[in-house]
Amino acid sequence: MSFLRNRLVVLGLVLLATVLLYLLLPSIRQGSMEPSLEVQRMGLSVGTPPPSSPINITIRTRQLPGDPPLFFREALPVDAAGRQILPKLQIVLLHGQAFTSKTWEELGTLSLLATNGYQALAVDLPGFGNSPDSETVKTDQSRAELLRMFLESLGVRTAVLISPSMSGHYSMPFLMKHSTQLHGFVPIAPVGTRSYTAQQYQAIQTPTLIVFGELDTNLGAQSHKNLLQLPNHTVAKLQGARHACYMDKPREFHLALLDFLNKLD
Repeated sequence: MSFLRNRLVVLGLVLLATVLLYLLLPSIRQGSMEPSLEVQRMGLSVGTPPPSSPINITIRTRQLPGDPPLFFREALPVDAAGRQILPKLQIVLLHGQAFTSKTWEELGTLSLLATNGYQALAVDLPGFGNSPDSETVKTDQSRAELLRMFLESLGVRTAVLISPSMSGHYSMPFLMKHSTQLHGFVPIAPVGTRSYTAQQYQAIQTPTLIVFGELDTNLGAQSHKNLLQLPNHTVAKLQGARHACYMDKPREFHLALLDFLNKLD
């Protein structure tokens, strides 16, 4: 009789454990799921609210005629209801050696800027993405002129220029020659910062957000040191991030960028 009673107790405990496991399984599975593609794209962790409400943004692709013709992506600004509005600022995004304008779309930066009231223009530099290479843009002067013509042709009057890595070949000559045409400058460990003197840097009054990754001890550290000579600067050092720090830490990059842009409005 005692043996039978013990077996019934064991069976009862097994049944209870089975029921509890069945009830808890959905929450366990949900807790172990990876973030959605949209969350990963925005660089936000699960449970962390985005900088702005997600709105479905249309990314248009266009090509600007010229020598060379320039392909670019554009996201127009919208309000909280998704209605198109006038831009607070116009954000021009260049790219690094291993990337194109598509990178900014995939990272969610274009959509994020549009939902915060900014016009975003991401260009494929000559020889990258959908823009053909050209022998006419092989000098600092010609590359600065290419950017000037791009802004002028699209009627960009309040430009904030975002320039990672290799695109410093374009942004740094442009900054030195046409800084008054920029409302703001966001260099992300760009090349070419050693080519200018302290006097040249100190003559530039453009508000600048210097961005680099903590682990980028080469170009990031070098460009950071040189760009500190700009008199009107702030710094965003992304912890645990490598050279393409905006790819490693997109949430931190986006938050720093929006904070900088809000102060320019």
